[in-house]
Amino acid sequence: MERAFRRTFANEHTATVIQVHSFVELSDALYSIGLYNKSPVLVLVGGASGISEADMTRLQRLFVEEIAPLAHNLRVAVVDGGTDAGIMRLIGQARTEMGGTFPLIGVAAIGTLLLPDVPPPRPDAAPLEPNHTHFILVPGSEWGDESPWLSRIASLLSDGYPSVTVVVNGGEITFRDVSNSVQADRPVITLAGSGRTADKLAAALRGEVTDGRARRLAASGYVQAIDMMKNPSRITQAIARMLSRIFQH
Repeated sequence: MERAFRRTFANEHTATVIQVHSFVELSDALYSIGLYNKSPVLVLVGGASGISEADMTRLQRLFVEEIAPLAHNLRVAVVDGGTDAGIMRLIGQARTEMGGTFPLIGVAAIGTLLLPDVPPPRPDAAPLEPNHTHFILVPGSEWGDESPWLSRIASLLSDGYPSVTVVVNGGEITFRDVSNSVQADRPVITLAGSGRTADKLAAALRGEVTDGRARRLAASGYVQAIDMMKNPSRITQAIARMLSRIFQH
């Protein structure tokens, strides 16, 4: 692994960044950037493509009023893809807006990122989200290469504590993320009504004809759906219930 360093963004937030090259480096890398205390972990996967302006406003409110305060109050570590888009931007902005102190850890493939003083590795390379507290840069040049790393890091951070994955919207890579969570015995909550992959998973849970991958994941027993529109507090209640073993550890 490379030496960890601090990066200050244009909004004056500073994050700790480390680059790793193999799975065996992860435990030492987490320790070296100060993530040595185990805790419950919330994994956020998905996107925000094709979401209407009204639904995006609901999502922003959900992150600011429900998800970020829950992570703060339960001292949960939050892990996501770390780039400045979609739900990663929403949780980053929500953490800053509500003054959260929980670790917000972005896991991103280095060949998909726009980094200072480095030529763009691909036309759709993305910047890091500037409100995160930590970034772990992993090998890869394709979107989705970070998926197994994200799941492995969540398991190392939670080690002995519960973890849960929340799916918002999302595309093809989100199926991979959910599959990795299921393989790690991590329960998954999909937000019905947020669109695309999240809605396909919800439809499969209702027994409707849908994507074959969604059917297989729904049959795993690890996935449940909650309607994003009806009662947002139900989402955080479900997350809190799954992470409640913190009080028994």
